[in-house]
Amino acid sequence: MRIDVCCPYILTLLVKFMLNHQKSYHKKEPLQLLRANKYVTTRVGIISLVGFSMAAFSLLLQFLNYGAISILNQKQLALVQLSSGDTISAKAVDPQQRSDEVIRKFISDTFIKMFNWDGIVQVFNEKGEPITKQDTGVEVGRLDNKSNSRVTSKAYDAAFALSENGGFRAAFLKKLASITPTSIFNGDTQVSLIPRFISQPRQLRDAKWEIDFIGTLVTFERNDNSGKGITFNKTITLSSISNPEYIPANTSELAKKIYAARRAGLEISEIVDLDLGKRK
Repeated sequence: MRIDVCCPYILTLLVKFMLNHQKSYHKKEPLQLLRANKYVTTRVGIISLVGFSMAAFSLLLQFLNYGAISILNQKQLALVQLSSGDTISAKAVDPQQRSDEVIRKFISDTFIKMFNWDGIVQVFNEKGEPITKQDTGVEVGRLDNKSNSRVTSKAYDAAFALSENGGFRAAFLKKLASITPTSIFNGDTQVSLIPRFISQPRQLRDAKWEIDFIGTLVTFERNDNSGKGITFNKTITLSSISNPEYIPANTSELAKKIYAARRAGLEISEIVDLDLGKRK
């Protein structure tokens, strides 16, 4: 065979072989996932391992974060600065929960203000200067035809800590007026409440407590400064309430007094004589 005829033929065969080989090389195989006797490349295996490790690490972080949040919710403390410049520690609690210290302080403050009768009040003149004058009292109605109908201004303000349910506050004020000497309002008599013991609150149910108050009411007369004391032993029932979070600056003076008496988030719903025999 002549060389000049054979060479083009051989060249044609070689080109066809190369083209067929290139097509078979670039032919894609179907995707194989976790099939027996099949292996993935090193690169795919590394990527899969890294992805699985990151997912496991993220899940671990989620568990740790949940545990930390749960602990903070139980023991969360914050430092709160008051308008006076003082700082106090605060702890997040359930909106209806009140600590024993808050309950005991509320009872002490309310009763001292309600049963300390000195017959004087402090007001402000036109220049904003405080001045002291004789207390004329507040009319609350008579318990009977012979009883007094006035209570001291401080007692009236403190009585806003009492519940309005069933007319309790109004009935209590009439009873309070009946034991308030009329000589309080002309400066001849003063009465002071001396607390002796305030028990730990006893929880009756959610957001409701009972507490005992033991004290002495001492009456001082202008012509007898030795004082005469009578026992003042009471059992008080109280409940938690919700207070407004913000009080506008243009709120009336009466509204401010109401909010001040109830700022602890508590109100008194019952006051009865202490039965020591019942406590045993």
